[in-house]
Amino acid sequence: MIKMRRKKKQISLLMALFLVIFGSIFYFLEPSQANPNTPTPTPEIVQANQEIQDGEKLQIWFLDVGQADSILIQNGDANMLIDAGNNEDGKKLVSYFQSLGIETFQYVIGTHAHEDHIGGMDDIIDNFDIDTFYMPDAITTTATFESVLDSLEAKNIAFQTPSIDSIFKLGNATIDVLYVGTDNSDLNNTSIVLKLTYGNTSILFMGDAEKEVETTIEKKDISADVLKVGHHGSNTSSSKTFLEKVNPSYAIISVGTGNSYGHPSNTTIQNLENQNIQIYRTDENGTIIMTSDGTNITFQTIQTNTNG
Repeated sequence: MIKMRRKKKQISLLMALFLVIFGSIFYFLEPSQANPNTPTPTPEIVQANQEIQDGEKLQIWFLDVGQADSILIQNGDANMLIDAGNNEDGKKLVSYFQSLGIETFQYVIGTHAHEDHIGGMDDIIDNFDIDTFYMPDAITTTATFESVLDSLEAKNIAFQTPSIDSIFKLGNATIDVLYVGTDNSDLNNTSIVLKLTYGNTSILFMGDAEKEVETTIEKKDISADVLKVGHHGSNTSSSKTFLEKVNPSYAIISVGTGNSYGHPSNTTIQNLENQNIQIYRTDENGTIIMTSDGTNITFQTIQTNTNG
């Protein structure tokens, strides 16, 4: 089904600076206070080491979209989106990204076909130019997934699945595809798992991947300074062995306030705390903005009004 609908489109890239206008945004990103926190410490095969210019920054926004995921990554003029929240988040995300001056995404990635990750994706596709769209080649028949396919077809954008161990670039950041699953019966474990490296700093994005996937990728270089915790902090993910292999200084959990799933689990929190990993949670911290200059990582949190 997917292959019948795949087409290609290449388009231009243009965006404006964003942080200075962070105050005028849609409801779940309306800041009540900003708390700077500065802790110390076809994909094309490309070279991983590219010189970072003085003053250049990588910025990653772990957006507070309740019990869902949406991550904006920016480096220079390049934009990348990982997931787009629930269905009701789509128009709000569009409004917000437009307020930042974004017109084009170099990459848009749906980690897997669950509604809390691709619910707003059709709105993103409808309203922005997209150079490359990636999702796992795992077929599902939900209305949400069909809406994504319809929007891609209407915009003549190819549905592509990245190859495991492929590498692509976002500005001066290098992104390694560590895993992509194919089992339609377990969509969480089809999640696209990515490791982003920027200078001497790195971030591991797990989607909703569970312990089975963690075991699969443990033989690779999965060490990272920051871990985007898998499956909203569920006890299906983030095993002790996996956390020891990643050995992050910081963990980000995207989760809704008072959600019915009990996320994040006490087991996951305990595993993180036992390794002295500093935890940021969207239900407690709101939107979390990570900045890297290639050597140091800092965080800023924006308190938000979110219904879990």
